[in-house]
Amino acid sequence: MFEAIDLYCERLGAGFWAEPVNALTNLFFLGAAWLAWRRARRLKAGSPGVWLLVGLLFSIGVGSFLFHTFATRWAELADVLPIMLFQFTYVWLYCREVADINITGTMSILLVYFAASMFAGRFPDAMNGSLGYAPSLVVLLGLGVYHAVTRRKERLVLMIAAGVFLVSLTFRTMDNAICPCFPLGTHFLWHICNATMLYLVLHGFLANRSIRIR
Repeated sequence: MFEAIDLYCERLGAGFWAEPVNALTNLFFLGAAWLAWRRARRLKAGSPGVWLLVGLLFSIGVGSFLFHTFATRWAELADVLPIMLFQFTYVWLYCREVADINITGTMSILLVYFAASMFAGRFPDAMNGSLGYAPSLVVLLGLGVYHAVTRRKERLVLMIAAGVFLVSLTFRTMDNAICPCFPLGTHFLWHICNATMLYLVLHGFLANRSIRIR
């Protein structure tokens, strides 16, 4: 659990601040969580599920900061677990509270999503580790199409979020490949794009949840 991990272009040593840009860009996740919290309060759309999502978004920033500073196995878990919990919690809440899918249907979607994620995770070296996020992109695209076709409030926001996520995955994938010509790498752009994407998906969810509770 305490062995050192060196996965990204920026890291050149074992020191705490060996990835300063990758570490500090996690502030964007904290900012996204704050904006989502403010929006939920303004729309009076708060609920235990909403506050859990906001808390998980904040935890993503903290966990990723730990990973890009300590760079150990335990810090990797602190990075990965909030991301995974956010994804499955969001899909559950969207299906139940926006799409009005029953529990059986929602559980089926989550099981397929989980199985696909576990399968993709068996190829950690493919696309610099980005293949593991392919199921998440597919699910987000699916939600985006549904959101647009059913004319939900903020109709295109999930499609925009999916586009941002695709750009984000591109930056994550190319990080190590460009080390020889750009030592800083592009992983920090993955953080910035992901913080934007996560705020957008919460933006769309909150807009439609506020309609239901009025």
